[in-house]
Amino acid sequence: MRGVIYDGKRIEVADDLEVREPGPGEVRVAISAAGLCHSDLSVVDGTIPFPVPVVLGHEGAGVVETVGAGVSHVAPGDHVSLSTLASCGTCAECGRGRPTMCRRAIGRPERPFSRGGRPVYQFAANSAFAERTVVKAVQAVRVPDDIPMPSAALIGCGVLTGVGAVLNRARVDRGDSVLVIGTGGIGLNVIQGARIAGASRIVAVDANPAKEAVARQFGATDFLTSTQGVRELLPTGADHAFECVGRVELIRQAIDLLDRRGQAILLGVPASTAEASFLVSSLYLDKSILGCRYGSSRPQHDIALYAELYRQGRLLLDELVTATYPVEDFEKAAADAEAGRVARAVLTF
Repeated sequence: MRGVIYDGKRIEVADDLEVREPGPGEVRVAISAAGLCHSDLSVVDGTIPFPVPVVLGHEGAGVVETVGAGVSHVAPGDHVSLSTLASCGTCAECGRGRPTMCRRAIGRPERPFSRGGRPVYQFAANSAFAERTVVKAVQAVRVPDDIPMPSAALIGCGVLTGVGAVLNRARVDRGDSVLVIGTGGIGLNVIQGARIAGASRIVAVDANPAKEAVARQFGATDFLTSTQGVRELLPTGADHAFECVGRVELIRQAIDLLDRRGQAILLGVPASTAEASFLVSSLYLDKSILGCRYGSSRPQHDIALYAELYRQGRLLLDELVTATYPVEDFEKAAADAEAGRVARAVLTF
């Protein structure tokens, strides 16, 4: 079968990849569509260290092919959106309803794939850039058949992360002011999450002026090409500032632009060794700096919720899909994503 493999030096769209049968508590899914997220490219440029060779991709949707013993919530033929959260369901954090903090779901890469008899790693417990993948059953969430697969795919990462950061982590309330730095796939979902939450002012900042129209379409009330004008729009600062780029200087700006009791939520991913600085005294007005993993999501609950919001017309998914590419055109999709020409590039099988 086909799949996008990174061997530590180059990316290849291979056609001789194999995947094993699902074991107990696992599901094998035939991937229909997969979004190209910046995190996939971060593996290639070294920002996210990961063992190789690895099948990339972590934002996918498809059709259940087979299920392992003990799986009952999905069946062959079901349409599913895949999360990257291979949580155990039995540890203390899972029991508290915080599956993103499950220690068994972090840093334990499996190797369900093989090529030429040699094992190949799975990225983010998912590897959606393959015609078929095997995931833990908890990662497969059934979605209505009438949701287009390219749109359903985007729920599994970009929507969970961006909308989830607003609703689950920051808990934006009606009437709040929100600053969103960076309007790529994650930033757009933060914007629409803020709109859904009832924020009264949503200020989007992106260096690319061509992104203004889509930012406003998703719910931005204002658009700037730098943070320099934020204080003119929000004189006392923002209640919530989301950094969605992953640059330490923008993290500092997000903190500096907070109002009293404001929150800076960090969603962008800088290099693993990056350090950011800020004025400690600025936090004594009850300001907070919040990390956020995967939108603090509960995928089985949240994916179903977002699918329903989409069907009600309240959550935009189709509009996130700027362009689709056959998997063989991965390099073109990656180039378009790197250049900022797409909100989300989606690979199809």
